[in-house]
Amino acid sequence: MRPGRYLLAMATLLFGMMAVPAHAATIQITTTDLVFAPAEVSARVGDTIEWINKDVFVHTATALNGDFDVAMPTNKTVTSILKKAGTVEYYCRYHPNMKAVLTIAP
Repeated sequence: MRPGRYLLAMATLLFGMMAVPAHAATIQITTTDLVFAPAEVSARVGDTIEWINKDVFVHTATALNGDFDVAMPTNKTVTSILKKAGTVEYYCRYHPNMKAVLTIAP
């Protein structure tokens, strides 16, 4: 390897080591008046979802494909970390008319 290429390779390696890794985001999904808000959310694997129940009823966020089933007590916040990519439709087991979609990128 020529000296110029060696220096370029070393500089590239050092720059790559200094790059700041992407941090996971925290995304809030709220239940109010028997509705998930927002009804459509985009996230990434590793992101945290804060399920905030501001309703007077207990709710769940239950994935149709079985990926998650989160119980949300009244006036509480529950967190979960996204572990799998894909588009997940979910609903409340107690109020099946409450529906939403979570799109999770790798």
